Amino acid sequence: MANIGIIGAGVAGLSAAYDLLKAGHRVTVYEARPYVGGLAAGFKDEAWEWPLERFYHHIFAGDRDIIGLVNEIGIGDRLFFPSPVTSIYKDGRLYPINKPMFGPWLEKLPFGKPLTTLGDLAATALRVLAFKPIPLPARFRVGLVTAYIRYTRRWQPLEQVTAHAWLTRAVGARAYEAFWQPLLEGKFGDDYQQVNMAWFWARIVARSPRLGYFVGGFQGFVEALADAIRTRGGDIRLDSHVRGVHPEADGRIRLELRAGDQTHDRVLATCSPQMLKARTPTLPAAYTAGLDKLKSMGAVVLVLALRQPVTREHYWINIPKREGFPFLAFVEHTNYIAPQHYGGDHLVYCGDYLAPGHPYFEMEPEAMLELFIPAIQRLNPAFERSWIRKYWKFSELYAQPVPFLNHSENIPPLQTPIPNLYMANMSQVYPWDRGTNYAVEIGRRAAREMMR
Repeated sequence: MANIGIIGAGVAGLSAAYDLLKAGHRVTVYEARPYVGGLAAGFKDEAWEWPLERFYHHIFAGDRDIIGLVNEIGIGDRLFFPSPVTSIYKDGRLYPINKPMFGPWLEKLPFGKPLTTLGDLAATALRVLAFKPIPLPARFRVGLVTAYIRYTRRWQPLEQVTAHAWLTRAVGARAYEAFWQPLLEGKFGDDYQQVNMAWFWARIVARSPRLGYFVGGFQGFVEALADAIRTRGGDIRLDSHVRGVHPEADGRIRLELRAGDQTHDRVLATCSPQMLKARTPTLPAAYTAGLDKLKSMGAVVLVLALRQPVTREHYWINIPKREGFPFLAFVEHTNYIAPQHYGGDHLVYCGDYLAPGHPYFEMEPEAMLELFIPAIQRLNPAFERSWIRKYWKFSELYAQPVPFLNHSENIPPLQTPIPNLYMANMSQVYPWDRGTNYAVEIGRRAAREMMR
């Protein structure tokens, strides 16, 4: 039985801890924040029944890793899958792209779930055909190319070409610029033309019209997972910032903490690659040079609790950077999850992916709100400041890895060059995008490798 330390109580760290404890190992999880969950963690206003995620979250119907773990820890009945409306803003209009054809009542009938899935796919196809900013022949090309991507199984050749070049050739410049360029540019900023097509392939393959959420929010899920860890004897230490990672002569790993150093047989670090590099001075220079190649974007959101909705049906509105908005996505959470769980508040996120040096990271919430109000009024001219009951700002410097050409060659293995020190984070889930499903997958995969 090994004594194992895990840095980070996000979904990856907790998933690894759960499997290691099941196998009979001793596990201690160190989390610098006063709560578990990492990027999936929530916060709770005194008026709300459920917590709300600091950064907007959902899972897809095909996310087998997280759904499997949810069922394993006995909370499968808390996971449900609404079909909200996602839309594109273009030239002053909102175009729904994913809008359900049937209501949730259909799933109660025999064969209801397969019919719902077929209905959702048909509805999306019809919505794409109704996307008037591009000509009708180009809309057909978008639909055919999407189907081709979805049913292509080999992603490896696609990482040899950029998504910008591949999609421009496949659907034409006008359709690409109106339909898919905004996603790439919004996610990756100035690097959007360098992102490889394998990442885009994974986005299309993984997506589903039905989006999963938890009773009690994602905080409910991570708290249930933390409870399962504690029940099995695991120790989760909050407010425990690991300041240094040091290999000992006997092969064990010493963690430097304010409350006193702790030594473990093996350690798994689920922090960012740059954070592990900064805390582990004995990592070889060639290895840290590889970590420096793993570029990532940060994320900033302003969350508003409103007295009335901004839109009546749109959950997620993708807004092209070139439309001149000060944010990328407008996510009206309570058009997805009923406002009754939040004391009647209508909750919206104004979010963006940004390079770590962007001024938004240092901007005061009040200044950001003043910047965003005119933009929200473009979505609803009736909107005014008196609608706002409360607001919060959240930011994270490590939120979205940037995958360049042949990115698989840059992905570090889970085992670092230091014996008994492992690393598992969102930079290693490629070609898949970061998210809770792949955090579960890589956490459990790291646990298997550590036990091997």
